[in-house]
Amino acid sequence: MLNFTSKINKIRTFALVLIFGGIIIMYVGLFFQAHPLVMTLFMLLGFLAIIASTVIYFWIGMLSSKAVQVTCPECNKPTKMLGRVDACMHCNEPLTLDPDLEGKEFDQAYNSKKKSKDGE
Repeated sequence: MLNFTSKINKIRTFALVLIFGGIIIMYVGLFFQAHPLVMTLFMLLGFLAIIASTVIYFWIGMLSSKAVQVTCPECNKPTKMLGRVDACMHCNEPLTLDPDLEGKEFDQAYNSKKKSKDGE
C-alpha cells in the first residue's frame, strides 16, 4: 500500500531539504580554499539554494493560509486540504471534499484539470 502525505508537508519537506543541501554545498566549497573562484561558486550555489527554500517557505505559508481547514474523520484533528484530494497532515488518511470521489481509490491525479475534464 502506498503511503500518502499532505501536499503542504511535501512542499515543506522539500524546502527543508533545500536548506540542508545549500549548507552542504557551501561546506563542500570550503575544500576548495586554494581555488577562490571554485570556492565562491560553491558558496553562491549554496546561498541560492537557501534563498530558494526561503521563497518556498513563504509561498507555502501564503498557500496554507488560504487552504480549506477540515477535521479528519480518522484522527479527529484539524488539517488543511489543497485541491480536490489530499491526505491528513497527522495520520495520512486520504481526504476529499468532492462527493463524487468518495469511496473511490485515492489518486493525486484527481487534482489535475485534465483528469477532471475527462470525466474520470
